[in-house]
Amino acid sequence: MHDKIRVFFGNSNPSLAQKICESLGVPLGAARVRRFSDGEVMVEIGENVRGRDVYIIQSTCAPTNDNLMELLVMTDALKRASAATITAVIPYYGYARQDRKAAPRTPITAKLVADLITTSGVDRVVTVDLHAGQIQGFFNIPVDNLYAAPVILDYLKTRFAGEQLVMVTPDAGGTERARAFAKRLECTLAVIDKRRTGPNVAEVMHLIGDVRDKVAIILDDMIDTAGTLTQAAKALKQNGARSIFACATHGVLSGPAIERINNSDIEEVVLTDTIPLGDKGQDTSKIRMLSVAHLLGEAIRRIHEDESVSSLFV
Repeated sequence: MHDKIRVFFGNSNPSLAQKICESLGVPLGAARVRRFSDGEVMVEIGENVRGRDVYIIQSTCAPTNDNLMELLVMTDALKRASAATITAVIPYYGYARQDRKAAPRTPITAKLVADLITTSGVDRVVTVDLHAGQIQGFFNIPVDNLYAAPVILDYLKTRFAGEQLVMVTPDAGGTERARAFAKRLECTLAVIDKRRTGPNVAEVMHLIGDVRDKVAIILDDMIDTAGTLTQAAKALKQNGARSIFACATHGVLSGPAIERINNSDIEEVVLTDTIPLGDKGQDTSKIRMLSVAHLLGEAIRRIHEDESVSSLFV
């Protein structure tokens, strides 16, 4: 495995790439990603990759466009260096929320990005908790959409053993995800009816379910500005929840997110390292990070050795 596999990474999440390599027992590939004075991306591959199976670890998180271009340019460099296969491991797939025409004369940017990645020369994509599962169909190459649920569930089972829990979804669209968690934690489910009045703006309307005197765990796929999250926490508190926690796969945490979390009734927010925690996030004690490195490392190993990846989907 050491001879045939190479793992490279851009600037978006080097610590996760290092952990994945440690999980696989392979060294990081030698690559230099830098900028020309005008901001253009320049990539230099510092080792022979001819005939190798190459994996690029790169979340397209903020700065989204820079990280996306790094992924595309690195892919082109590896393709021209005669890599046998190129797999883009994208723990967080940016632009995923633009997966349909939500208004007249708007783009479907998730499809555009899929086309860019495919055209650059990527043979396969591995990602974690796509915002919309149908984005897999935007690609004409294999896509493995892994779930961070096993990582988060292991933590919740240990952290809340013996507690009376209720899983809460902050919008109706996340009901299936919350129900799956509730089944595995053997607890009840609550739904918050959310009405969105604009981009990144949400208004909580109704709570469906009993949360009184229970430990409420709000579950979502991502936390962006934390407006939905903190309004959900406020509604839970008003309805008698004993304590409130939150967990999500992707911690986008843009704008006032950290300040809102710090000023909310939420005791702890559990995130994974698909997106690195910025300086602001490291200044708060309310955020706990879990790593998906072993999950992604196992997926890479199975892909490389032509084993089934499907058992990692649940």
